[in-house]
Amino acid sequence: MDGDACQQAQMTIAMKEWNMDLQSEYLNIDNIEKSADGVEYHPLIPFLPSNAKVLFLGSFPPQRKRWCMNFYYPNFINDHWRIEGEVFFGNRNHFVCTNAKAFRLKEIVAFCQKKGIAFFDTACAVRRLKDNAADEFLEVVEPTDIRALLQQLSHCEIVVTTGKKATDTLCQYFNITDSPKVGAFVPIPAVVNGDGRQVNLYRLPSSSRAYPLSFEKKVAFYREMFAWIGLC
Repeated sequence: MDGDACQQAQMTIAMKEWNMDLQSEYLNIDNIEKSADGVEYHPLIPFLPSNAKVLFLGSFPPQRKRWCMNFYYPNFINDHWRIEGEVFFGNRNHFVCTNAKAFRLKEIVAFCQKKGIAFFDTACAVRRLKDNAADEFLEVVEPTDIRALLQQLSHCEIVVTTGKKATDTLCQYFNITDSPKVGAFVPIPAVVNGDGRQVNLYRLPSSSRAYPLSFEKKVAFYREMFAWIGLC
């Protein structure tokens, strides 16, 4: 290995270690330690900025072997942070450290705190029926108490789901009979925020590259949602 290649490899390792260690406060250590017998408890604590107007609820994080940071959407080949980079900064790589194949966690956290973007998932505990990250092979063992999350977000106006599993779980939780199509929203029955505003369920396309839609079209959907809520 020549000098440049060696330096590049060292930079990659250092960036990943920095990302994984610096923000370890987002890990739920108790849940990680009690995960056993095929049941995984959520490895991250809810990220709930007090000014949040949007709450993203996924299904459940991928296995930690797929992570490049200790935060939401941690898989480097998932495009969520590239989509937000393109929407807000016109640069899909704004939150990406390309050389290290990692995301810029410090910038992501600061940005989400400033804008008011919250994250958690619709399941607190799952079983993986196959050794992959596909939602269809997740069995929900313990659903999230979403009402308790929303009680901590007095300004939240939109709950966003980006996959069928999360959408179905949330619709079941709130007794929503007509699931919204991608790019549409429905009111969540009898749920208003601390400002007296109706809270809506808004469905967006998955940021997974397995979802059959171009990056540009996904960006358009996300931009429309963020603009509708007044964040861009």
